[in-house]
This record gives sequence, structure tokens and C-alpha cells, in this order.
Amino acid sequence: MGAFAYVRKRLTAFRMIILGFAAIILMGAVLLMLPFSSAAGNTTPFTDALFTSTSAVCVTGLVVHDTAAYWSVFGQSVILVLIQIGGMGVVTVAASMIVISGRKISLLQRTAMQEAVAAPKIKGIVRMNLFIIKMIFVTELAGALLMFPVFCRDFGPAKGVWMAVFHSVSAFCNAGFDLMGTQSRFSSLTNYAYNPVINIVIMALIVAGGLGFVTWEDVRRNRLRFYRYSLQSKVILTITAVLILLPAVYLYFFEFGSAGSGDRVWLSLFQSVTTRTAGFNTADLTSVSGAGIVLIIALMLTGGSPGSTAGGMKTTNIAVLFSTAVTVFRRGEDVNFFGRRLSDQVIRNAVTLLLMYLVLFLCGGMIISRVEGLGLMECLFETASAIGTVGLSLGITGDLGSISRMILIFLMFFGRVGGITVIYAAVSRPQRNVKKLPLGDITVG
Repeated sequence: MGAFAYVRKRLTAFRMIILGFAAIILMGAVLLMLPFSSAAGNTTPFTDALFTSTSAVCVTGLVVHDTAAYWSVFGQSVILVLIQIGGMGVVTVAASMIVISGRKISLLQRTAMQEAVAAPKIKGIVRMNLFIIKMIFVTELAGALLMFPVFCRDFGPAKGVWMAVFHSVSAFCNAGFDLMGTQSRFSSLTNYAYNPVINIVIMALIVAGGLGFVTWEDVRRNRLRFYRYSLQSKVILTITAVLILLPAVYLYFFEFGSAGSGDRVWLSLFQSVTTRTAGFNTADLTSVSGAGIVLIIALMLTGGSPGSTAGGMKTTNIAVLFSTAVTVFRRGEDVNFFGRRLSDQVIRNAVTLLLMYLVLFLCGGMIISRVEGLGLMECLFETASAIGTVGLSLGITGDLGSISRMILIFLMFFGRVGGITVIYAAVSRPQRNVKKLPLGDITVG
């Protein structure tokens, strides 16, 4: 009893989030190891099952086996459930089950819910959680219904339903898992590169999932009155639009010149949307130039928005860093957005996250390159995809050894739970010191 009380005392909201994700990943790995999870009826090695489970729960999409060719319907169903739990958030799912059962939600659970969706305040968090659940299922159902006619035509009614549901959930959760391996292995959505319905629906689902639940609550409450949105929602919507349009323009003019002008629009827009979070692709990424690969890596590291189904450093983090640089260039005093200044704590968090992501991304890529004897750019692409929970690959994932896979597993986990969550989970309480050290000076730049 004493040990249990000690654990409860040490269990913070941030540790609850991390432990929740870890528990679901291990459960998923055990289920995927079962013989009837694979199409051939074989027991899947633990490292393969763990990698796949981590990729699904962390909504990444990196795979060591083609999802359609290797896994049975049961195995694919397990992956889909893991994607849904990972996209919604373990805490959100758990809280929903508590509400449905009629039990009361504790203050610790409410705090964990607030942190999981990046809500500004704890008040009304249960009501917001119910709104999130409804929004997720309505959006995924709408996506499946819109894609069903296309998949029904290509795969028949029964399989068409499964294909529509699987890809709708995978797209909204920004997971990037696909079932197109029956046509050609690891082909993702390249066979639908110029299909307007699949392109528009998948892109819409990716963007919807990557905006963040707080932003959707803002949109629901204030409709099209942008001036009434919270500062966070304004920043998220603005930076998301910029990060979609500018890369699409570059890709249109410099990367897909061999395609017709109309086809280039689809290719450029889809790759611009998917590279930040989702992991689907409609173009052969191995044919992209070195400059294009660097751009994709930058987009993958950026990721989606806080409290969304996406990982990465987050759009708001990039916006804060950019605004800080502009303030320095102008020799201003306060970093600001839309007439509101930002606190020093927000800026410190942004800089810390940037450093953490860059160190892990670079160190992981260099270690994999040395261990596997592969080109550095290929390995950096892989680690950016993992820590950004994107799932795009240049085709090396399945051939990596155990050490490299464990590195990617750690990066996927870190990218999904979030750097700040990891930091605050390690430090149980903030250290406050009323004493101030003497002021020093140092030259930078």
C-alpha cells in the first residue's frame, strides 16, 4: 500500500502521458507478434513488432514490412486501433472511457488531459474532450464516405469499405500507413497521384488532424471571425498556410518538371502537405534533388501543431523562433504576434526544443550512417522522419539492423510525446530560487 501511494505521489501529468504511450506500444507489440497477426501465420520477431507498434502509436508510418502484404486483416486491425489511440492521445482515450463509465475524473487526470491537447486552461477540459471525440469520428467517417466510391471501383465493395476506413483514419491521425502493397509493395498512394478525390480528401484530413484540437474548438466557437480567435489559433492557421503554399511553389517549379502543369499541381501540393506530418507520398522521393530533400527534412522536423495528431517541433515553435529572429534584426525588445508580446518562458522553450530536436536528429543520423555504412543524407532523412513522426523514407527502413531500429523507435516515441513533456516528466517540480546570481555578459554572433 505504501509503495502504491509513493508511485501515485510521484506520478505527474507528464509522466502519466509517457507511461500511457509506452504501455499501449508494448501491448500492441505483443498482439502483433501473434501468428495470426501475419498473413503467413508466422510469429513476428519482437523487434519488428515493437517497431511497427511504436510507429503506429506514434502515428509515424515508418515500416519494416509492407502493411498490406505482411500483416493479416487482424494484424492490420491492430495497427488501425493503435493509430487511432495514438492520434487521439492515450490520455484522451482513457478519459473518454472514464466519462462513459460514469466515474469522476480526478484533478491529475484533468491536468493530463489539458497537457495532452495543449489546452490553455483546465476549466471545461472534459467538455472539450467530448467535442474532440465527436469531431474525430465525424471527420474520419466523412473522409471514408468520400473515398469509398474510388476504392469500391478499384477493390470491390467489401474491401473498398476497409480501404476507405483505414486510409481515412490513417490520414486524419497523420500516420501514413497504407494498404496499397497489394498493387505494388511500399508504393503508398503513388497509384492515385493524379486522382482529385483521393488527393483532396487525404490532404484535407491531414491538415485537419495537424491543426490541433484547441484550434478546432476555436473555429467551432467563433466560426469565421478570425479576429476573435486565440493568439495560438491565429499563429497556427497563419504558419500552416505559409508552410503549405511556399514549399508547394518550390516543388512545382523545381522538382516535378517532367509532369504536366496540372499533374504538377497535385504532386506539389500533396508532397507539401504530407511531408510535415503524414508520411503518405504520391511521388517517388528518390528522384527528388538534394535541395528538395533538404527542404523535406526541414518540413518533417517542423511537424504539425500543438495538441494535434502530429509530432515534430510544432508550427508554433517555428513561428516563435522566426519572430524572435525578426525582433533581433529590428533591434526590438519584445517578441510579438498579432499585437501580443510573448513571455520569456515561451521563447526559452522554443530554443530548447530546437536544440533538442537538432541534436537528436543529427546524432541519430550519424550513428545510423556509421553502423549501417549508408550515406549520411539517407540516414538524416530517416531520423528526421522518425522524430517528426512523418513516416517518409528513401527505402532503407526495412534493411536497418537492430541498433538503428532502436534509435528510430526512441526518436518516434520522443517526437510523439513531445520534448517539453519529456523534460517536465524528468523534472518533477520547477526549481524556484529567489536569489539572483550576479549579472554577466557574453558576446554572441
